[in-house]
Amino acid sequence: MTESLQETVQAMCSPGRGILAADESTGTIKKRFDSIGAESTEDSRRAYREMLFTTQGLGDHVSGAICFDETLRQAASDGRPLSQVLVDQGIVPGIKVDKGLVGLALSEADQTTQGLDGLGERLQEYWTLGGRFTKWRAVYHVGASNPGDAAYRANAEGLARYAAISQAEGFVPIVEPEVLMDGDHSIDQCAEVTTRALTTVFEALAIHNVALSHMVLKPNMVISGTDAADRAGPAEVASRTAEVLKACVPAEVPGVFFLSGGQGDVEATDHLNLMNRDHGPLPWRLTFSYGRALQAPSLQAWGGTEDGVAGGQAALAKRARLNGAASDGKYAAEMEEEAAAV
Repeated sequence: MTESLQETVQAMCSPGRGILAADESTGTIKKRFDSIGAESTEDSRRAYREMLFTTQGLGDHVSGAICFDETLRQAASDGRPLSQVLVDQGIVPGIKVDKGLVGLALSEADQTTQGLDGLGERLQEYWTLGGRFTKWRAVYHVGASNPGDAAYRANAEGLARYAAISQAEGFVPIVEPEVLMDGDHSIDQCAEVTTRALTTVFEALAIHNVALSHMVLKPNMVISGTDAADRAGPAEVASRTAEVLKACVPAEVPGVFFLSGGQGDVEATDHLNLMNRDHGPLPWRLTFSYGRALQAPSLQAWGGTEDGVAGGQAALAKRARLNGAASDGKYAAEMEEEAAAV
């Protein structure tokens, strides 16, 4: 099993590539489809994910794709399971296994994540469906009294238990503690919360005997709140994020795959690039695990129609290529126009 975990994590952390987060719940993807005037049905969701996964050359820049339960059970129009479509592109299929957020009792505004019950049995089925890595998300709200002590402890414990179960069943876990951008908090507040979140998570992972060499981290960047009056610029975001990671993330972790967390597509690419270009050498592979920041241009170009497939795939190929460059610190703003002309 150790050999299988090592093979999976090496593939996920291969140079110049990152992860496509395509694990939106049915409710979330309906909102995305609403924005382009497309109906969200089982077939339209299948068609959309097939459009993403069959993008020519996607595997050159994407090493893994996180799927939703429905997606892992669906087949492409040519009959291949969508998980096999990914494998044929050289992309490792993964699966979101948490069951969403719930309020943390007696803790105002804080949340924790559910889904541990029966996780081992679910993973055994996901293995037969082609899944090889997992993802579990915990969130931290930044406010005057948030997150509270209970939120840090409950989320760390949940992430650690999930990671231990995943490794026991042969899956590489993506550990995702996300400090939300929502709010008017400063970059200093984000750094403080992110530092404590990461510290408590790694303490819990140690208690639960999780092998750090066979997991990857999916954190937020250290960034000002969306509504902050004086938002930090790209250079400061890169600097502060690298600083927090160096202080909190053990070198044994092979990869740090950032979530975009509401950033714009170009903004997320720029931040990733600056970290790799200006703050190395780093002990881990520093790359992307973006959802909206990879998909948004593709979704708009696709528009829910067969005629939009080529445009949707071109838009995804562009963002994947540029983020692949950013993961090596080789992205430049002028590449946005160059990529558009390809």
